[in-house]
Amino acid sequence: MAERVLVVGGGGREHALAWKLAQSPQVQQVLVAPGNAGTAGCGKISNSEVSVSNHTILAQFCKDHHVGLVVVGPEVPLAAGIVDDLTAAGVPCFGPSAKAAQLEASKSFSKAFMERHGIPTARYGSFTDPQKACDYIRTADFPALVVKASGLAAGKGVIVARDQDEACQAVMDIMKDGAFGSAGETVVVEELLEGEEVSCLCFSDGHSVSQMPPAQDHKRLQDGDLGPNTGGMGAYCPTPQVSQELLQQITETVLQKTVDGMREEGTPYVGVLYAGLMLTEQGPKVLEFNCRFGDPECQVLLPLLQSDLYEVIMNTMNGKLASNAPVWHQDSSAVTVVMASGGYPGSYKKGVEITGLSLVQDMGLQIFHAGTALKEGGVVSSGGRVLTVTAVRSSLELALQAANQGVVAVGFPGAVYRRDIGHRAIAHLKQHRGLTYKDSGVDIAAGNRLVDMIKPLAKATSRSGCNAELGGFAGLFDLKAAGFVDPILVSGTDGVGTKLKIAQACRQHGSLGQDLVAMCVNDVLAQGAEPLFFLDYFSCGSLDVDVAASVVGGIAKACKTAGCALLGGETAEMPGVYPPGEYDLAGFCVGAVERGALLPRLGDISEGDLLVGVASSGVHSNGFSLVRKVLEKAKLSYSSPAPFGESGQTIGEVLLTPTKIYSRLLLPILRSGAVKAYAHITGGGLLENITRVLPQELAEMARTFNCGLGAVLVVAPVDAQRVLSQLQAHEEAWIVGSLAHKQPGAEPVVVRNLKNSLLNAGQASSKEVAVEANQGCHDNSIVPRKRTKVGVLISGTGVFLIMQAKRPCSSAEIVVVISNKPGVQGLKRASLAGIQTRVVDHKLFGSRAEFDGTIDRVLEEFGVELVCLAGFMRILTGTFVKKWNASRFSLS
Repeated sequence: MAERVLVVGGGGREHALAWKLAQSPQVQQVLVAPGNAGTAGCGKISNSEVSVSNHTILAQFCKDHHVGLVVVGPEVPLAAGIVDDLTAAGVPCFGPSAKAAQLEASKSFSKAFMERHGIPTARYGSFTDPQKACDYIRTADFPALVVKASGLAAGKGVIVARDQDEACQAVMDIMKDGAFGSAGETVVVEELLEGEEVSCLCFSDGHSVSQMPPAQDHKRLQDGDLGPNTGGMGAYCPTPQVSQELLQQITETVLQKTVDGMREEGTPYVGVLYAGLMLTEQGPKVLEFNCRFGDPECQVLLPLLQSDLYEVIMNTMNGKLASNAPVWHQDSSAVTVVMASGGYPGSYKKGVEITGLSLVQDMGLQIFHAGTALKEGGVVSSGGRVLTVTAVRSSLELALQAANQGVVAVGFPGAVYRRDIGHRAIAHLKQHRGLTYKDSGVDIAAGNRLVDMIKPLAKATSRSGCNAELGGFAGLFDLKAAGFVDPILVSGTDGVGTKLKIAQACRQHGSLGQDLVAMCVNDVLAQGAEPLFFLDYFSCGSLDVDVAASVVGGIAKACKTAGCALLGGETAEMPGVYPPGEYDLAGFCVGAVERGALLPRLGDISEGDLLVGVASSGVHSNGFSLVRKVLEKAKLSYSSPAPFGESGQTIGEVLLTPTKIYSRLLLPILRSGAVKAYAHITGGGLLENITRVLPQELAEMARTFNCGLGAVLVVAPVDAQRVLSQLQAHEEAWIVGSLAHKQPGAEPVVVRNLKNSLLNAGQASSKEVAVEANQGCHDNSIVPRKRTKVGVLISGTGVFLIMQAKRPCSSAEIVVVISNKPGVQGLKRASLAGIQTRVVDHKLFGSRAEFDGTIDRVLEEFGVELVCLAGFMRILTGTFVKKWNASRFSLS
């Protein structure tokens, strides 16, 4: 059973955690407390107002709402014992105990611990007397210039002084003036270390550790590491300065040694351990420990995690890390750039409107919100560090370029951000390598890896006439071995249009393979041909092996579905031609048909022939430029909950539903001779003449979209029922119209009754529609029919739904609008539209069952046949949903 997970925190780190957890099929819902604008109603993710500081209330909330796991983001709740308290109450919680969290909560404890266990760190002194601290600074035989508040200071309690006077002043500011409050009652004075600073994190189950790729944070506000210290202005991962050998050394001498030491002292460390390190000439030395993911390191680490984060956490908590090590994406780099409010880290203005976020996601980038809030339907700033823009690309340079392009696309007046994240790594790479073909942007090794990955996929598509072996200069196909006697070859080529942009923005590439194969195979079928073999063309600016393998894997799977062999293809890496993260696809299909079975049989088509429509799976692969423009005007993103499709799906997920492949369904029917012609409904919309029989407002849809039909067959009336029955055994299909001659001088054939048939598809049987078509009902009127009584549940406006239902052509009659909140705009609009309204305030009920029962009685009172949720912000019980089952339930 899928779990409900609660993430504690409200920053970019917590958004990243929720984003990654929501990708798990084992997670039903992710609640974030308190969360931010980015975690407010985004697919599986939503915010919660539960108090996280009162652990008793939090534990009861988790039990009441069936929360199966709590994941703690920030350090303060960990130090306050949230893990101890929730665990004692029977609520699983991921993170170290309060005693283990002392590694971060007390720098004095941490330094003494490292000293006891021989973990390399800077020389230091710990003081509660400011004068003794200053004496230490002036007499130490090393530069004692780093002054730290021992307690938690939100990542800002460290001062790196330029000289002894400045260091002593820092001591006085912390201890006498209380710059960091009680966190500064004890100060630690450390040796100033020189070298490269890196962040090395690991998962720990109390015994084993599993290291993450090394990352590097950028603390200074301005480019070139200038300006004041901040909580972090950006990060990148992995760091090329840390070799595999050095990472192994760090794992053994720092991470594993720390976990072993904590266990020996009776405080097992379970959770994420973060070691901030300086790479000195004497080797890596620990600057500090954190007991959780870093922020913004988390925003570059989790996008590179290939494993299911929920599974990783459960394996860590259950002591199974050694046998279930997390898997990370190889040959990819991630960069995140923080956008902060003007004036940060000092005083700054809040409530600044932020725009362009959906545009950034369309660029294949991920935005993680931090200091953001929702206001009047828009996003505004509410903190210092406001959001991060994260890019994952095949190289660090490309990732930085893409992230910077994303930052520029965000409309955030007065924002402060750096443009040089990863500059040290880029300098390191340039210094340590010569000029290669890869430096020009073409990675031959990556191309070879891709070929090795897809060879077995192509081999699996072998069929009679072809063994689908990749690697030659050309592919061969034996028509005689495939059983053809007097064949005509039929070829088709196509792409998937700007559906690519949506897949790239959603980072969901696997389904595009089926789109590509379907578009070509379905075209070849229109000639009556059996698809024999397929070739693909994949072009990009920089080859991402994982993405390309996902696409080609989808192509191979679709070829098996279509019954054709994946005979070959071309992967073209062309630096500078495509922006980072973008690629294009083209497909080529060759089929064959015996000469006497070629379609269409134009001479056989006559007046009275019927049109049989075969269902599409959605938009298929045409019209996406219009789709994207509609979403832009509606201010919807691909991650927005879909007002159509299955419950819980995002708009992006629904739009990426792959195109149906009709070859196995239609070939037996085509070979039977009953079909005179077959139209693959693609770029021209449903039919050229559809606009003449549809209302004017639907004309643009008909010219662009398939309107629910992926294929239309022309058959004689005598064959119609037999063909329809064959289709309906495997697929939805309907008789959607008939053919008739027009007046002299006009086009010879037109479609009649199509509007009636489509609108009545769910009302009348296919036989009844067929009879109507044969009786020659050639007017354009709509047959009067009963309108479905709809009850709408809202928490806000519901305005679009109400407007649509009032249209004369609507199939729905809204009989009641129910809100769980009094006084909302939707109630007023419903009343003005003459619709009955009711308020069922959830706050007045002791349980969800009582609340849902009251709503149920109101729906019954009004004779409701269909329930529609239009922005309804309450979780309904299983009993309610079961009663108002799928045929009576809708989301908007």
